[in-house]
Amino acid sequence: MSIEIANESGADVDTDAVLAVARHALDEMGVNPLAELSVLLVDIEYMSELNHRWMGGDGPTDVLAFPMDEGSVDHGPGESSPAGGEPALLGDIVLCPEVAAKQAAAAGHTTADELHLLTVHGVLHLLGYDHAEPEEEREMFGLQARLLASWRSTRSQ
Repeated sequence: MSIEIANESGADVDTDAVLAVARHALDEMGVNPLAELSVLLVDIEYMSELNHRWMGGDGPTDVLAFPMDEGSVDHGPGESSPAGGEPALLGDIVLCPEVAAKQAAAAGHTTADELHLLTVHGVLHLLGYDHAEPEEEREMFGLQARLLASWRSTRSQ
C-alpha cells in the first residue's frame, strides 16, 4: 500500500499515526495492497479555497476526499485485481488540523484523535461511502467507529 503524506499546514502533526490509521482502514476494508493514497494536511486558508472551489462551501471544512479510480478499487476477495495488476489510485484526502483542533476541543478529545477519525472518514469516502441519507450515515459512521476501535486496540497492545 503506497500512502504519501505531506504536511503543509504549519501544525505539528504525528504524520506516522495518520499514515498508520489510513493503512489500517484500507487493510481492514480489503483494499488492494497495490492501491495508492495521498494525504495532504493544509492550513485554514487553503482548505477554505478547496471547499469553495470543489464543494461550493464557505469557509474551511475538516476533511475533503477526492476519489480517483473508483472503478478499479478492490473491495475484497470477491473482486479481481485492477487490469494488469496496476495499482489503483484511490485519490486524495485533505485534512485541516486547525479545524480538527476546534472540533476536538468541542468533542472533548485530542486533536490527534480527531485527525485519526477524519482520516478514516476520508478513506471511507474514497471507497464510495457517503452520509447524505440517514441509512447511509448509520452505515458509514458505524463502520468508521469500528475501524477506529480496532485500530486503537492494535496500538494499545
